[in-house]
Amino acid sequence: MTATETTTEQVPTNAATTDVHGNPLSVARPPSFATPAEERAHRKAKLAAAFRMFSRAGLDEGVAGHITVRDPEAPDTFWVNPFGMHFSQIRSSDLVRVNEDGRVVEGDRMVNGAAVAIHCAVHAARPDVLAAAHAHGPAGKTLSSLEMSIEMLTQDACAFYDDIGVYDDFTGVVLDSEEGLRIAAALGTRKAVILRNHGMLTVGTSVDSAAWWFLTLERTAQCQLNAYAAAAGLGRPPRQISPEAAKQTYGVVGYEFAGWFQFQPIWERISREQPDIFD
Repeated sequence: MTATETTTEQVPTNAATTDVHGNPLSVARPPSFATPAEERAHRKAKLAAAFRMFSRAGLDEGVAGHITVRDPEAPDTFWVNPFGMHFSQIRSSDLVRVNEDGRVVEGDRMVNGAAVAIHCAVHAARPDVLAAAHAHGPAGKTLSSLEMSIEMLTQDACAFYDDIGVYDDFTGVVLDSEEGLRIAAALGTRKAVILRNHGMLTVGTSVDSAAWWFLTLERTAQCQLNAYAAAAGLGRPPRQISPEAAKQTYGVVGYEFAGWFQFQPIWERISREQPDIFD
């Protein structure tokens, strides 16, 4: 089955659906589209907005980093940022479409070789994945250099309970397709993977969820690093959330619609403040 911008859960699990009189309450839901062209335009605008979000969050590092989304009409191709363009400047019209071999099929800009090696492999291995995100965030890079994964220290960390892998074999800049396949294998069926001595990667069934998982994963890594730094001064380790509580919390904050929903306030702000993402 090819990924589409839908989810099995369409209502936040921690919100009432009616008022005191029984009247239904509205909430944002993934849109439907009349044509593939309409859906493509929406996905590309969301992708441009995700790059703007990454820039605001300090997740841009020179020319490193990439987010991809499948094309709705040709799902064996995906849209990606042009090589060397700052995240804060990316518009829908700047995006480039590449095929499974990493060859440009639409657009006139070069594409980062690492984006091709990693994302082609991830999209090929995970037909359920619509979008994938990777960047060199400071907290993610730091955590990736330590012999640890994400620990259940906070409610937000529970979004990754039993849902994050680790790729332990850093061999340099990822330009080899075989390396991409090994990263995809380390990701497995999960939503995220730590790339040791490199950074992190997240995936989702929408641009929204893939981008949100990355942002909250970066912040979770920062909180974990801060917690351990503070704990060193106290002489005792940070307090862990129990597996039972972490699993229950994951059911509220870790499923796909939750990731999509968390991105919506960001989308509303960026799309209103920076309407050139639609250009």
